[in-house]
Amino acid sequence: MRALVLLVSLACFAGAQHQALIDYLERRLLAIEDRITLWHEQTNRYASELRELKQQMVAQLENLDKEKETLRGNLDGVGARVDRVERELDYMETQNGAQPCVDVDDKLVEQQVTQVKEKNKAKYSKLSGEARPGLEDCSEMISSIKAMKILKKLGGPKGMWTKDASGRSGKVYVLNGTDDGTVYEFSSMQEFTGSPGVSLAKALSLPSLWRGTGHLVYDHRLYYVSERLAVVKYDLRNASVADSVVFPAEDGVPVYGLTPETVVDLAADEEGLWAVYATRRNDRHISLAKVDADTMDVEQMWDTACPRENAEAAFVICGTLYVVYNTPQPGRSRVQCVFDVNGMVSNDEAPLIYFPKRYGAHSSLKYNPHEQLLYAWDDGYQIVYRLVMKPKLEGRRIPADSEQPSAVGFTQTSSLDNNNNHNNNNNNNNDARFLLLLFVC
Repeated sequence: MRALVLLVSLACFAGAQHQALIDYLERRLLAIEDRITLWHEQTNRYASELRELKQQMVAQLENLDKEKETLRGNLDGVGARVDRVERELDYMETQNGAQPCVDVDDKLVEQQVTQVKEKNKAKYSKLSGEARPGLEDCSEMISSIKAMKILKKLGGPKGMWTKDASGRSGKVYVLNGTDDGTVYEFSSMQEFTGSPGVSLAKALSLPSLWRGTGHLVYDHRLYYVSERLAVVKYDLRNASVADSVVFPAEDGVPVYGLTPETVVDLAADEEGLWAVYATRRNDRHISLAKVDADTMDVEQMWDTACPRENAEAAFVICGTLYVVYNTPQPGRSRVQCVFDVNGMVSNDEAPLIYFPKRYGAHSSLKYNPHEQLLYAWDDGYQIVYRLVMKPKLEGRRIPADSEQPSAVGFTQTSSLDNNNNHNNNNNNNNDARFLLLLFVC
């Protein structure tokens, strides 16, 4: 009986424990379900917030894109206005007063040309084979650029065009590109401007290819730099090589940072022939040499303080080197460094001269001392700049005769040369009338 009671008691106790365990498990499961429900709610809320944030970011990005386009349009408008202002300033600078574009009588033009020739006869007599004046007769420097004229668009972005710097020929020569061997010769400036391309030109084949754009036509001879970096003197009258020399630029250092194809730039002024170059020894600055046009001997050399960086071209007037600078992205060219071999002009006192803003950058600038014009090649456009000259700055010491570099000598011309020079002078007079009409109208 006791055993039965004990058994019943044990069974009741075990049932109570089992029920308690089941209740406990049910409570735990309910708590877990509550937490899972909470996690689902929080996850949904976070997902909803992320979607709202994404929509806000997309809207903000769209607004930023719109503002960016608006800002870009405003900048383009400002750039157009700045360009228009620069063009207007260039126009004002290059205008010759308020002169109207009128037809000029031939007699008046001839009279003006004669006056100019008489005025410059003494100064340029050395170039025409007459008595040579001293350096004191050539004492002018650039004051400003009075006018410019775009005559033609011919060839590629880089090249050189010029007339005979000695004034003994009225022909126009075009050397297109930086590595070619064909020279195009036009009989006059009128033929050059009126010719479709080079159809009216005479093609001259050189014995070797040239390099760069530093060529020069002087006294019926073409001076150019060959691929081997030798300066070749080519006689244009008998189509033969007269001489060939190697300058100190045999290292192949480009003389201008913005025109890397040119290692020697030949120039001519009232005093003769010059060479602008650079060397490894002085590779950060430009060097200048006075050259005898007949013997090709270097008479004197100078290391200037003009840097090569951002230089695009240079020219020489009355023994003064003018270096023209620009920016890697072509902008407005300017004469920013000046070096005078006689010490009459200092770089600090020289005027800062700006060129009218055009299409790109100058690959060559050739000065003609008889016309006081610059022949420029600007991104395939052939341009003529008319210069305004003034006496060099006062208060500078003029070196004595013993200190001056020896001048370039010229051989006497034969009777045949004199006849040719007479015909060339007639061509030069016609070209002078033609250029004067271009600048007036």
